[in-house]
Amino acid sequence: MHLIAILSNFRLQDFIDILFLTIVAYHLYLWFRGTKALKAMVGLFVLGFVFTLAEIWGLFLTTWVFQIFWQVLIILIIILFQSEIRKVLERFNPLIAFGFHKSTDPEQWLSPFAKAIFTLSPRKTGALIIIERNDQVREFITEGQVVKGEPTTELLTSIFQKESPLHDGAALIQNDTITQVASYLPLSSAEGLPKGWGTRHRAALGLSERCDALVIVVSEESGKVLCAREGKMLRADSADALIQLISESMGPKKTPRQAWWKKTSLFVFNRWPVKAGTLLLVCIMWLLLAGQQDFESTIHVPVNFVNVPQEMELVQPDDTDVQIIVRGLRKDASTLNEKNVSVDLDLSLARLGRRTFTISRNQIKLPHDSVSIVSIDPSRLRLEFNKK
Repeated sequence: MHLIAILSNFRLQDFIDILFLTIVAYHLYLWFRGTKALKAMVGLFVLGFVFTLAEIWGLFLTTWVFQIFWQVLIILIIILFQSEIRKVLERFNPLIAFGFHKSTDPEQWLSPFAKAIFTLSPRKTGALIIIERNDQVREFITEGQVVKGEPTTELLTSIFQKESPLHDGAALIQNDTITQVASYLPLSSAEGLPKGWGTRHRAALGLSERCDALVIVVSEESGKVLCAREGKMLRADSADALIQLISESMGPKKTPRQAWWKKTSLFVFNRWPVKAGTLLLVCIMWLLLAGQQDFESTIHVPVNFVNVPQEMELVQPDDTDVQIIVRGLRKDASTLNEKNVSVDLDLSLARLGRRTFTISRNQIKLPHDSVSIVSIDPSRLRLEFNKK
């Protein structure tokens, strides 16, 4: 009964609410997909679902335990997901959308950088270089020495030659400048990696799993050049291939113009199983929680005139409606309608001529006491009586 009443009062605000949360949940899934944080989020969602059911079914002890647990859980979420929360906030940063984010043209430094990499490659000089994009990488790397210089062949060769005290670790490039060297990266815990990959490859892959940085690896054993991006290793066989790979990652791809209906179709049907599943979960959550929402309902109820003196008749008006606004939980307020709400106006004190009667809250009969009456309009009725 409550569910039917809630759905019958579905509003535009509810549609916007569900649509917005579906979009947010879908993008959170895309950002956390393939990470350990996603598994933790699924576990938290299941716990939240159990807590909601326990509250609806009136399981006192379970609800009490979960209420204490949620207070601690908020602190745990901030500690466990501090980097993910920061990344999400950075993605929602409006200054980036309006062009206030500092960026450089990769074409100014990519050519000498690629030339430097493929100078190290034939010599089998092992190297590890981080190219920072949108996400800040300093929180993921440790130690390191501050250096300031352009990523040229001479500087990179000096850094990564075996006799150099800085050749262990990675060099960091921020805004076309080397800013830090000899930095240590988190290693990837992925299984099934090629046996020929050493610590450099695992470090490159580990950092790319945690942020959107590009990590260039020059193998000390084979001299191959690989680029770690979004948890994947991509090979570059030439300087031109490396330039193209970095350019595609650093700059937005220009897509050809499409008709509006094609864009709409792509928006709806691209990854449609994930979008449909997200929408279904949000709808289920909305149905479970909507009943607990503080809700106002407007009802138009006809006034019943009772106890009219026998020697009189009501001339004007012979019937009238009042608008009643009630407030309470949605599961209670949404069940009220003109069939289960009545207004009985007692006219036993009526006199001939025009008289004004006040409609009070005591004269309104509600099916339950779970809601409160906010307003009555009109609250006064002017009636005219004549002799029969």
